[in-house]
Amino acid sequence: MLLMILNVQLHAVNFKNNQQIANIFKNEGIKGTFIVYDVQNNEFIGYNEKRGEQYYPPASTFKIFNSLIGLSTGAVKSVDEIFYHYDGSKVFLESWKNDMSLKKAIKISQVPAYKQLARMIGLKNMQKNITKLNYGNEKIGNKIDTFWLEGPLEITAIQQTELLAKLATKKLPYPKDIQNSVCEIIELEKGKDWTLYGKTGWATAKLNPSIGWFVGWVEQNGQIYGFAINMDIKNSSMLPKREEIAKKSLKILELLKED
Repeated sequence: MLLMILNVQLHAVNFKNNQQIANIFKNEGIKGTFIVYDVQNNEFIGYNEKRGEQYYPPASTFKIFNSLIGLSTGAVKSVDEIFYHYDGSKVFLESWKNDMSLKKAIKISQVPAYKQLARMIGLKNMQKNITKLNYGNEKIGNKIDTFWLEGPLEITAIQQTELLAKLATKKLPYPKDIQNSVCEIIELEKGKDWTLYGKTGWATAKLNPSIGWFVGWVEQNGQIYGFAINMDIKNSSMLPKREEIAKKSLKILELLKED
């Protein structure tokens, strides 16, 4: 408990509110938070620190670490291995009606594939690795293929930025080649001196309004900046705002630049 209090105090001391980012949320009429973790200066920058310390289910952002755990436990041998075979059952998206590797599944956020991966990892190994990662509240319950969607696993935006920064700098307690493989499959965009990595998520179970996530990091001239946005989602038409607001905020901080 004392350690938790000290961590919260550390965040409070090292957090810098950015009014321009705050204005984006205000002008859009959106409730949420945007946090950047500047690894080099060990400080947090963004908007709504209080919400940045609130716990929410990670939803599909957990696919990043599901991939890491799957590779490290040997459940899958590589990001290119076809580990999921579509069985013809009804799925949410047409693009999910295909066999999948990690590389393909994470790009289209293929939920059935990642549920299968979790079952292949198993409850015991999954819990061991969630604890090893110190991931959020570290609770996965007894349902191996829904805990990141419906709970009990939850994580804060600040924790997301810290954990992703460790992945970006290859400082997680896993082989570096495995961390590299996971980084490669979540690369999104490249500019002249920056690369954007990330994954979206949409937590809908038992939440009203639901919660939209976009998390990742920017590598700019060899420096790492972890980021996370979460926001209230009243309807699916709001989902593009996750990436839109995050990118606008990163541009305000001059972490993404037009070439």
